Amino acid sequence: MINKGPSVFKGKNVLLLQGPMGPFFRRLARDLEWAGAKVCKVDFCGGDWLFSPVGSIPYRGGIEEWPEFFRQLVRERQIDVVLLFGDCRPLHRLAHEIAHWNGLEIGVFEEGYVRPDFITLERHGVNGFSLLPRSPIYYLQTSAPVIPAARPVGGSFWYAAGWATLYYLASAVMYPWFRHYQHHRSLSPLEAIPWVRSLWRKMACALKDRSALSRLTTDWSKKYFLVPLQVHNDAQVRVHSRFDSVEDFIRQVMESFARHAPDNTYLVIKHHPMDRGYHDYSTFINRLCGEFGVQGRVMYLHDQHLPTLLDHSLGMVVANSTVGLSALDHGLPVKACKSAVYDMEGLTYQGELEDFWRDAHNVLPNPELLMRFRRYLIRHTQLNGNFYKRLDIPGSSVGLVWGGNAAVDANVLDLKSKAGSGAKQNI
Repeated sequence: MINKGPSVFKGKNVLLLQGPMGPFFRRLARDLEWAGAKVCKVDFCGGDWLFSPVGSIPYRGGIEEWPEFFRQLVRERQIDVVLLFGDCRPLHRLAHEIAHWNGLEIGVFEEGYVRPDFITLERHGVNGFSLLPRSPIYYLQTSAPVIPAARPVGGSFWYAAGWATLYYLASAVMYPWFRHYQHHRSLSPLEAIPWVRSLWRKMACALKDRSALSRLTTDWSKKYFLVPLQVHNDAQVRVHSRFDSVEDFIRQVMESFARHAPDNTYLVIKHHPMDRGYHDYSTFINRLCGEFGVQGRVMYLHDQHLPTLLDHSLGMVVANSTVGLSALDHGLPVKACKSAVYDMEGLTYQGELEDFWRDAHNVLPNPELLMRFRRYLIRHTQLNGNFYKRLDIPGSSVGLVWGGNAAVDANVLDLKSKAGSGAKQNI
């Protein structure tokens, strides 16, 4: 699908399950129909219904009735391909299992591995369920085609916020028609509160952290390890990691740092911008600093320029966030604690976290392997575009660049990389 574009769906019966908040799946359905596919979509709540194509199918039952409903729908519509957003949502996991055992093609959309100008579309699954080969030998022996430049998407926050507001309002209003549905987040109109809180916290954190960058680029430069956090309900943490929560990840990393890191090093914990309105870990981190005896050696910040932080860092520790790829691009040592698609010998540190603090300088990413992996990743799993703000692409309603053209400039990738199972991927 990535290389051939929507035309690969010609003559296929395509079923769309839940998509991103907003009209992305409705626009995608239009493109697929123009390409010669027959498309149907299932709605699980009012927000889904608001942004669905005409003639979509409402599902008003509970999770217990869903498998039989899905099987019957697949039989009646003679479905060939199932497309969905997020393969860890309960209804999607059940549908995925049934589709897989019935030999259907499955395409999973997710936020881009390579950001900000890409979204992910993989055959079978993403992240911990990805079929991407994890052997460095595979990539070193695979040709690395030149990848053309991507079209920049630009800022999409306000688009996402607008679509989310409409989605939550429609879900609240239509709750009586979909009363059995349980979303992975609250669908109450009160969900708007974290978005508002996020705005004023952004301003407050900018004041609080105004002197942080100066310290990180001078006194702490090349003396700190960067720990980017993930969103509290990210499936990467809940499903694809050994951590019970973001707090559990913070505790284990801080404890390991306190016990094993050199005394002249520091820890910088960066909050996820999309989680700003939901959580603030200041009190929790301050308490752990006292518990582990690392007062004065830990900094917790929010909206700092990530490339600058990477330029002055000793290395990065992540659970399995895709931001680890950015660190690799900067030639930094990376310890991925669980199930990252880029976690392999030659790219990331393969030893235990307790040893990483002292051995990091010995495990810089292999530039050749990184270049080949990035090109393969983009070629086979990335689409140039955005879920919430569409690119102006002639002949496309959804605004995506297909056909192998969704990529970043290869020369830029090669420059950034200067430091230091062969399963099918195309659907």
